[in-house]
Amino acid sequence: MGFQISVQPSQCAFQAEPDETILEAALRQGLSLPYGCRDGACGSCRGRVLSGEVAHGKASFEVLGEADRRAGYALFCCALAKSDLCIESREARALGDIPVRTLPARVHRLTRAAPDVMIVELKLPANERLQFLAGQYVDILLKEGRRRSFSLANAPHADEVLELHVRQVPGGQFTGHVFASMKERDILRLRGPLGSFFLREESTRPMLLVAGGTGFAPIKAIVEHAIAEGNTRPMHIYWGGRRLADLYLLPLAERWSAQHAHITFTAALSDSPSEEGWDGRIGLVHEVAMSDHPDLSGYQAYVCGSPAMVSAARRDFLARCQLPQDEFFADSFDYAADSLQAIAAKGSTDVGDEMA
Repeated sequence: MGFQISVQPSQCAFQAEPDETILEAALRQGLSLPYGCRDGACGSCRGRVLSGEVAHGKASFEVLGEADRRAGYALFCCALAKSDLCIESREARALGDIPVRTLPARVHRLTRAAPDVMIVELKLPANERLQFLAGQYVDILLKEGRRRSFSLANAPHADEVLELHVRQVPGGQFTGHVFASMKERDILRLRGPLGSFFLREESTRPMLLVAGGTGFAPIKAIVEHAIAEGNTRPMHIYWGGRRLADLYLLPLAERWSAQHAHITFTAALSDSPSEEGWDGRIGLVHEVAMSDHPDLSGYQAYVCGSPAMVSAARRDFLARCQLPQDEFFADSFDYAADSLQAIAAKGSTDVGDEMA
């Protein structure tokens, strides 16, 4: 027997079966709650249970602490209803506004941006376009129901090709194929758009955008979309890596800052060897951002990178810099098991292909 779930403040409602998460139930019935990794790592789906009982499932205490649970918060990608519920979610909208589609795509161009980063450009059939929001991702559909998910690095207005940033993982099946044998004109199948990491254009708050490694891909899409739309909200972009090669499109990010007065860009390296001659900022990228912005109470933050980086940024931005909880948006490059029901999160090739 299923449970009735109502959503505030949208007043939407849907049914959830006892063995499916709240997010799965919502998506199955055409309602989109905020989500990112679908594996409890990024916290994008965090909301409050106003009434009723849930089981928190595999939600980690690092992302959803004991105090949060006592206060009624849950990660809807992990939580299962144990009774009828009334939940509070930051956003609930019909997925039909932007349909999720499965399409063929031809490899248009492969560009080695760094020794371990390939920019893959995909071209859809001549009469097709993929409608999406800046920052969303697509699944690449593989054999036996497996999927690999990548953020779209191009802005929606520049949709002649879809741009993916793929980092090579030693032993990774899909990334191994991309770097060793994929060639132009190969055919792939993709499904999207997916995810709720996208620019909130209705806000007037200044933006802090923090990327680690190939987490730069959706940040790039958001920035280029904002520029194209004439959005002049102040933006401070931080991009971090271990070595200089990890900042594989550094000149592009520097041009944004040079050409637009409302955009500031800062690069940071955590492990640059002396022979690189790096004279920029040193340290973990989110800590560099906090040193420049100790008070984030008036900001909106967009963070994309590894689960550890996203988790640390969430914890520290909220606790130490007074960033409001509902102004933190994240895309965690984590891994969910390959299956028809479980979808790998954005950049899963950074972690998940090790398990493929």
